[in-house]
Formats: sequence, C-alpha cells, structure tokens
Amino acid sequence: QVQLVESGGGLVQPGGSLRLSCTASGFTFSSYAVNWYRQAPGKERELVAIITSAGGIRTYADSVKGRFTFSRDNAKNTVYLQMNSLRREDTAVYYCNTEYYGMPRWGKGTLVTVSS
Repeated sequence: QVQLVESGGGLVQPGGSLRLSCTASGFTFSSYAVNWYRQAPGKERELVAIITSAGGIRTYADSVKGRFTFSRDNAKNTVYLQMNSLRREDTAVYYCNTEYYGMPRWGKGTLVTVSS
C-alpha cells in the first residue's frame, strides 16, 4: 500500500525556520519524483517544489525560491523541505505528493503556521 506521511509542521515566528519530512512506504521510492504542495486557508492548493527521483533536479515556485530547499534521502525513503526566512504568507497545510502508475498519491499534510 502506497503511503506518504508528512511531519515537522508547527508554529514558528516570521523569519524562523522549519524542516518538513515526508516518509514513503509501499513502493520503490527511489524511482519516483516527489512534489511538495501547500494549501493556505481559503486558497487553492499550489505546487511549492519538485525533486526528481535521484534528487539531481529541483524546481521551486517563485514565492519560495531562495528560502526553501528540497532534498531527499532515498536510503531512508524520505524527502525533506527546509524552510528558512518564513513569512506569514507561508502559513498553510503542506502535502507531499507523487504519481504512482499515473495516479496522484497524497499524504494527509502537516500544518505550518507562521505567526508572532
């Protein structure tokens, strides 16, 4: 059974940092690209970052470029999203996602709240 489990969210002050993790199981994780999405209250889900299967190519939304870093450890079946210089507008539920045999698979998300 394909599963993605996010963790690491929480409350942080503006300018602070958090590291999100997403651990996968039930499939050959190292063969798949992984994405981070986020959904802020009252807004549509948006793509934040993409990492290829081997981690060699990473793509970021303009809104997070230079502040967020996406990495992966295929030996641990885990991807990480290091988020620095957090802003109030980064407040959202963050989801990891992959496409398994053409079907999108989602975790349940982890809430990040940026507030003083």
